[in-house]
Amino acid sequence: MAASLNKVFLMGNLTRDPELRYVPSGKAVANFSVAVSRAYKDAAGAKKEDVSFIRVIVWGKMAEICGEYLTKGRPVLVEGRLQSRSWEGQDGQKRNTLEVVANSVQFLGARSDKKAAGPAQPEESSGGPYSEIASIDVEKEGIEGEDIPF
Repeated sequence: MAASLNKVFLMGNLTRDPELRYVPSGKAVANFSVAVSRAYKDAAGAKKEDVSFIRVIVWGKMAEICGEYLTKGRPVLVEGRLQSRSWEGQDGQKRNTLEVVANSVQFLGARSDKKAAGPAQPEESSGGPYSEIASIDVEKEGIEGEDIPF
């Protein structure tokens, strides 16, 4: 059998506040999107930038932590795996999506008050720009893809 690997690392900014829900079993699940950009030069030598918006699913305690502390614009580092899903929409059309199921989410930058208006503002921190780190192992949580409520 051929070897395979499904591992994703994303570093970018949240495009919106996380949406936190609970499945019937009581497990927390959060989703948010991360904007990641790529700078390059086109054939004429002009600088260009592509931005991709990638949906991220987080489970368990890490989902609750993300829901409490992450806000729109906050930089994060996400490590996880790609997952594809398909379903039938209300209009009867088959829909497909590709998303990242996070194993860990690291909060980058300084902490900010979620209740404050606007994007996260940097604060003084003795731990450097990557002082806040939070992660969880979804395999230990016993989370399955079928548990996703959306």
